[in-house]
Amino acid sequence: VMTEDGFLRTGDMAVMSEDGFFKIVDRKKDMILVSGFNVYPNEVEEIVAAMPAVRECACVGIPDKSGGEAVAVFVVPCGQPPPGEEAVIAWCRGRLTAYKVPRKVTIIDEIPKSNVGKILRRELREMQI
Repeated sequence: VMTEDGFLRTGDMAVMSEDGFFKIVDRKKDMILVSGFNVYPNEVEEIVAAMPAVRECACVGIPDKSGGEAVAVFVVPCGQPPPGEEAVIAWCRGRLTAYKVPRKVTIIDEIPKSNVGKILRRELREMQI
């Protein structure tokens, strides 16, 4: 959809470097709003995926008790034993701002994906609700 001033709305979120280049960081609809702060799933996923015991992961927003959202992460382990919830949270605490740290960690066998390999975040949200 084109805006009145000639921009194309894609739903992508981007940041501009000091050199004027844009980098797409995530999709607006996937953004998680935690206590008024924006959390982009790929930020959390990059940190969790760096854990040696994690093969892949996906991050979604889930409803929290305050009426906003909390960060939840789904983890596919790469061996036995799988990383525990506390281990994932502790790993993230040392590497992320407090509001980006997952409040819920779920170990699963496989991340649901579309035919083209896109993470099906809606299915993950439904698993948590």
